[in-house]
Formats: sequence, C-alpha cells, structure tokens
Amino acid sequence: MESIGDLLHGFSVVLSWQNFLYMLIGIMLGVIIGVLPGLGGANGVAILLPLTFSMPPTSAIILLSCIYWGALFGGAITSILFNIPGEPWSVATTFDGHPMAQKGQAGEALTAAFTSSFVGALFAVVVITLAAPLVAKFALEFGPAEKFSVFFLAFCSFVGMGKEPPAKTIAAMMLGFALAAVGTDTVTGNLRLTFGSTELLSGFDFLVAVIGLFGIGEILLTMEEGLSFKGKPAGINPVVVLRTWANLPRYWMTSLRACIIGCWMGITPAGATPASFMSYGIAKRASKDGDKFGTGEVEGVIAPETAAHAAGTSALLPMLALGVPGSPTAAVLLGGLMIWGLQPGPLLFVEQKDFVWGLIASMYLGNVVGLVVVLTMVPVFAAILRVPFGIIAPVILVICAVGAYTVHNNTFDVVMMLVFGVAGYLLKKCNYPLAPLVLAIVLGDKAEESFRQSLLISQGSLDVFWSGGLVATIMALGLVALFWGAISRALDCLKTIIRPA
Repeated sequence: MESIGDLLHGFSVVLSWQNFLYMLIGIMLGVIIGVLPGLGGANGVAILLPLTFSMPPTSAIILLSCIYWGALFGGAITSILFNIPGEPWSVATTFDGHPMAQKGQAGEALTAAFTSSFVGALFAVVVITLAAPLVAKFALEFGPAEKFSVFFLAFCSFVGMGKEPPAKTIAAMMLGFALAAVGTDTVTGNLRLTFGSTELLSGFDFLVAVIGLFGIGEILLTMEEGLSFKGKPAGINPVVVLRTWANLPRYWMTSLRACIIGCWMGITPAGATPASFMSYGIAKRASKDGDKFGTGEVEGVIAPETAAHAAGTSALLPMLALGVPGSPTAAVLLGGLMIWGLQPGPLLFVEQKDFVWGLIASMYLGNVVGLVVVLTMVPVFAAILRVPFGIIAPVILVICAVGAYTVHNNTFDVVMMLVFGVAGYLLKKCNYPLAPLVLAIVLGDKAEESFRQSLLISQGSLDVFWSGGLVATIMALGLVALFWGAISRALDCLKTIIRPA
C-alpha cells in the first residue's frame, strides 16, 4: 500500500505541465534517435545529458528516460520498413517484420511491434514498482564487502552472460578500470596516472568519455559504411490498428514468455539485444508455425519487441535500487545522477522520494504517450531517412562537441571526446564491446573503494568476502555468472550422456 501511495505522489510530480512537456519532447527526440541508424538510446542520452545540467534532477531524468523509451520504439520503424535496424536489439525484428512489409502488411507489423513494445515495457515497470522498494530495503543492510560483491556480480555477469567473447569483454573492462583509476586516489589522496597533466587531476570525465565512445564512435562507423536508405514509408490507419489489436491476444503466451525473458535479461546485465534474440528463438521453437518464421509471421515480431522493451526498462531496477546499471543507457543515467548530486542505491528511496517515484510514474505515462506518438506519426519519422546522412552526421558531431565543452567549459574535454571517439571506433571495428567499458568507467572507482575498505576492515584478509551468508551468496552468484558458459556446456553434455537412446 505504501508503494501505491508513493506512486500516486509520483504521478502528481510528473503531471506538472513542465515535466509533462519534457516527457513529450523526450519521446519525440527518442523516436528520431531510434529511427537514425548509428545513434541509439545510450548515444542519444549521452549526447544530450549536458543540456540537462541546469534543469531540476526530476525533470532531467524524465526527459532523458523518455528519450530512451522513444528510441526503443523508433528502432522498429526502420527495421520493418527499410530492413535497417535502428537499434541493435531491432535486428531480430527485421527477420519477420520486413518480410511482412514486403507483403504489404507494414501497418500490421508496425502496430504489432509498437503494441508489443508497450506491453513489455509496462510489465517491466510494474516489476520495478513492486520490487524496487523491497530491493532497496534489503540493500540498506549492505556494508563495504556486500557492496563490492554486488559490483563483482555485475562485472561477472557481463563477462559470462554477455553475447561477446569473454576475453574481449574482460579486455574492455580492464581498459575501463584503468581509465577510472586516473586522477586522485580517494583513499590515500595520491595522484595516479596523471603524467603531470593538471587537466587529469580529477580523472577522465565520465560524460566526455561516453559522448566520444558512443556518439563519435558510432557516427564514424556509420559514415564508413556509407548507409543508403531504401524503402517506402508506410502509414497506419485506425482499421489496421484495430484489426491487429484484435489478433494479438492469440499470442498472449508468447508475450508473457517474452516479458519474463526480457525482465530477467534486463535485471542481469545481459541487455535488450540478447533478450530479443533469445525470445525470438524460443518463440520459434515453441510455435506451431515455427517453420514459417522468417517469412513474415507476426509472432516473430511480437517476441523480440516485447522482450527488448522489457529488458530495456527493467535494466533501471538495479540502477535505482543498488546503484548498479543493467544496460549502457542505465550506466549513462547513473553517471547523470551522480553529476546531479544524487547517489543511486537504497537511500535514494528514502531521501529522494519525489525523484524516484516521479521517474517511475513517468515510465507509465511515457510508454502510453510513446505508443500514441509512434502510431500516429510513423510517416513523419520514416521521412527523416530521406535526409542524406552527409547532412545528419555533421549536425550530430556539432551537438557532441557542444555537449562535451559544456561539461567544464574546457576545450581539453572536446579533444578528449575526439580521442575517445577514435578509440570507440577502433574498439567497435575490432568487435570489442563498449558496455563493459562504460560500466567499468562508472563503477570502477566505487568498486575499488569498497574492495579496499573491506580489506582495511578485515586487515587484508580476503575471507571478508565469504564471511556472511549474504556476501557469500552474492559472490557465489558472481562466480556462477562468470563461468556460466562453461556450466551450460557441461549441463548440455550431461543431458546428452544421460538421454536414453
């Protein structure tokens, strides 16, 4: 009951005309970002984050989170109409969405995608509403060792449960730890890795690094690929929407299964992309029409879109309740909260109720508004793809440069943004994941601080990380996540051995 009262208070916060306006602007910007290949939710949030520094934190997080919701919706438009995934998690949507568009069923495919996205996000928001306060109360009992164990679990999950090769994930994470170590040691006060540069006394600014890695890096890749957009924008009329809605309840089991898969993959740091592929694969195996998947089956659109939105939304749960982001966008938002002077974690629910519940309420309203916007304005957003990318790219680069400069009003940050942009481009070219790198930059110093505090308490003994039931359980889960690939292969081999001939 307490959560319901807090949520109603959150609606009163978000329904102020100013916050509602920010919500609309955020969704519109997000859909545009999702439509444009080479950007994406994390990139858009990172690029526009500096523009929110003068705003109240609640308004800023509503704007940025709604950019994320809009990007989740927008990725389906290009996937279905043009066979160009606007977002990584939209790749699975192209498998059946674009064939439907080629058969003249673009309206049905888009309606199914948007509605499924709304259902997945709504399911995840309900999970956040019910689970976040419980997780936060539980986390209040955490000491330095327990905090480090949570960070350890997050890092291990990225390594063992991500889709990228573990060696490359670890390499990217190690680079992030090295970057996080630059500057002043928070425990001893000594300088580390500054090489005599006064600009590096406070370390690499998280925001500058993210703008470069995501914004500049992705644009360089997109320019190199020389994208050319082909396809005919399609509209959606009320008859198509109502007919598709009447057909969707037949696939309730697919939607429910996708919601569960998405929430699990979002709360663990696996993310929306593997959630969409996993949901598509399971739906294909479970469906009586599985052999028709890939030829234009609406169920092949419902499964990945529902899972991707459930994962993308539920990734905010560990960020809010534990201070551990479950996705690259959540990592960017985590950095934003710290810049605004807010500390994500259990105390956030006690000290900043207006902020937390205003954000959660905006998730409900944002998804409703987002569904209406994308259903009514598909032709407008699809027309953006007619603009030559040679015009769009310089505009994005200028926005990135302005965003980096406004962090400290320092041209050194713009130079570092370009350096990180080239690094991001090279890492992507070599298929090194950026999400673990961002996670390590954001959490590296905090994990180090918790680790060192734990060792100081235990006088240097590593037994402190196995000294209690809670910390030992979380550390054990981390090890399971780290070696999940090997465990899965061992279980598959065991099943093969014991299976009767």
